[in-house]
Amino acid sequence: MLSAAARLIVPLLGRLRITADPGAAVPPGSIVAANHTSLADPAVVLAALHRLGTEPVVLAAAGLWRIPVLGGLLAREGHVPVRRGTDQAAQALHAAEAALAAGRVILIYGEGGLPRRVDPDEAPPGPFRSGLARLALAAGAPVVPLGQTGARRISSGSTAKQVAGFLTAPVRRPALRVHLGTALTLSGDVADATAQARQAVTAAWRAAAGPHPAEAGRQH
Repeated sequence: MLSAAARLIVPLLGRLRITADPGAAVPPGSIVAANHTSLADPAVVLAALHRLGTEPVVLAAAGLWRIPVLGGLLAREGHVPVRRGTDQAAQALHAAEAALAAGRVILIYGEGGLPRRVDPDEAPPGPFRSGLARLALAAGAPVVPLGQTGARRISSGSTAKQVAGFLTAPVRRPALRVHLGTALTLSGDVADATAQARQAVTAAWRAAAGPHPAEAGRQH
């Protein structure tokens, strides 16, 4: 339901274009690793994955489960809350491993949070937390890097600017670009695997930001 809602809402907010490396795909039991720039980019990523035929399980901050209606939807659809800094934090990785073993696709943001910048400009992904690498190594799951740009043109800055951004986006219709990279298998220790994942997501982000990546989906 969340993916379907994103598919309907995102084209109203901007012009979504999906591109991909030659032969790139999202196989069952894989982890999609995306860069995180804005409160709007989860909808952009879900809309893109929906168009590519993938309905992922999302690892997200546990606070979202406390929001009326949204929390119920997240729980019902099997998404995984992450309670950072608590004894329950490891439960998220166990739940994600179970979903991967069942053939589901996991969507995770390697940075683990939003950048603190207030400007609407794009920037390469920041430092990654270790959760993505630990999950991929433990589950033996391939990682599909995904880069996105443009979401900060919908939502960034102060609360007032974010509200104004959402309200004016249907008029401005900023370019929203998502690029799917080639799946890779992380190796080495957690630090090495984390560096590999960040490098791959950064490459996908650069492809999304570039002028002529290979077209993989229609622009709307």
